[in-house]
Formats: sequence, structure tokens, C-alpha cells
Amino acid sequence: MAVQLPRITITADGSEHVDLGGLGIVWKIEGAEAEGRFSVVHHPLAPRALAAPLHRHSREDEYSYVLEGMLGALLGDEVVTAGPGTWVFKPRNQWHTFWNAGDTPCEIIEIISPAGFEDFFRELAEVYATEGEPDLSRFADLCAQYGLDMNPDSVPGLCERFGVRHPLG
Repeated sequence: MAVQLPRITITADGSEHVDLGGLGIVWKIEGAEAEGRFSVVHHPLAPRALAAPLHRHSREDEYSYVLEGMLGALLGDEVVTAGPGTWVFKPRNQWHTFWNAGDTPCEIIEIISPAGFEDFFRELAEVYATEGEPDLSRFADLCAQYGLDMNPDSVPGLCERFGVRHPLG
């Protein structure tokens, strides 16, 4: 049986991608390609877009590298703003969220360790691909499946506090 070698290059435009109304997800390195150690996604964020409600991961650490624009993040009680070339660490079990803190597009590369959570975004896109309102019970099941605590009630306060909007409502 032949061993499948990982890709040597990853093109800028050749990856699977989805846009959830201002939060983009572009899959760059799948967990299977890295033997489950990590995965990499690219997140383009529209101006003033909140990426997610306040949430915490029970299984993964996230490392976000700012390519362009200004990334805002709430990490526990600390608010940070990060520009190009800056890393933002979001450790597992820490309540956090992030957003585009500027009036121009923001793009980040996110390393997720260990791998697996990249598939959450695929399933999230399916939840929101249906006509009308998303199925919130399906969303809750999805969060539980991925060991994710999510606080949807935090969105209005985050939007007001940081002058952002949530792409999905």
C-alpha cells in the first residue's frame, strides 16, 4: 500500500472555501495531511465583522496570525488589537472571540492544534445553508460534538461594545 505524502505547496486560490456573510473559511491544511497534529484555515473577515459569539474550546488551541488589517480579540477579560505580522494565542478552555477591528478587510491564518476542528466549519456552513432561520438545535448539537461551549447571547453586547456586526444575524 502506497503512503500518501502531504502536499508540497498550497496555492492561494485552490482550496475549498465558504463565506458565512462576512466570515470566510478557506481550508489550507487538513488534519489528515498533518497526521492529526494540526490544521490550518484562512479566515478573511469583512470590515467590522464579529467572527463568533463568545466561546471556548475544550480540545484545541488556536494560533491566529494577522496577514492584513486589524484583528480585535477578547481573550478572557483582556482585549487585544493586532496588526499584520502579529500572532494571537487562544488557548483551550479560555473564553474568547475575535473580529475585524477595522474598516478594511482583515485576513488571518489560524493554526488549530490538534486537528479536527476544521470540520466544525464545514458542518456550520451546512447548518446555515438552509433557507430561512438556521436550526438552533442542530447548531447546539454541533457545538457539543466538537467540545465547544458557545454563548450566543453574548453577540448583542459584543456588537455594541466593539462596534461590530455578526455576519449571521
